[in-house]
Amino acid sequence: MTYGPIRLIRNVTLALLLAAAPGPVLAAAVTVAALGDSLTAGYGLAAEEGFTAQLQDWLQAKGQDVTIANAGVSGDTSAGGLARLDWTLAPEVKALIVNLGANDMLRGLDPATTRSNLDAILQKAEARHIPVLLVGIKATLNYGPDYKAKFDAIYPDLAGQYHTLFFPDYFGPLLTDGADPAGVVKYLQDDHLHPNKEGVARIVAALGPQVIDLLHQVAP
Repeated sequence: MTYGPIRLIRNVTLALLLAAAPGPVLAAAVTVAALGDSLTAGYGLAAEEGFTAQLQDWLQAKGQDVTIANAGVSGDTSAGGLARLDWTLAPEVKALIVNLGANDMLRGLDPATTRSNLDAILQKAEARHIPVLLVGIKATLNYGPDYKAKFDAIYPDLAGQYHTLFFPDYFGPLLTDGADPAGVVKYLQDDHLHPNKEGVARIVAALGPQVIDLLHQVAP
């Protein structure tokens, strides 16, 4: 005669315990820091139009649970990026995009200096077991073919040395009309140095798959 009430009490107690139990723990989005200059910072663009915002939107549309942290500073050189690296690599940062050197080139800095700074950045990331996507920049011929050859070689050389993922040329996706540089203009802001919203979208679409590969290298 007492079995029914006891069973009822047991079932109610079990239901209350289940209701009070915490739900499944959701994994936090992977944070990727984008270390760079104005090309990363989104110079001249609305916040949602910049490189990191468009890249995050692109990745999330592909089903990637990721946060792209904007560690771009307009006007920064490779030396500035190196100086900021330690605090950029906060504990939550699990991967790094490095897009530096454009201002070094525009100022005609010695390619050996740029190489040394980028080498130090990659060395520090490697020491912390943080996978890297290195984004290259092609030098103009303003400082002559010898300078261009030395500068352009920095990125593939370092990517090979540190076995990082490598995107050869940030502006490469804007060359839509063969090799004619005039085809790039429609994707640039009025200063002809920074991509506009459409230009960033083209760069992100080309670089995005490499970032997915970068996310696959993040330790669980």
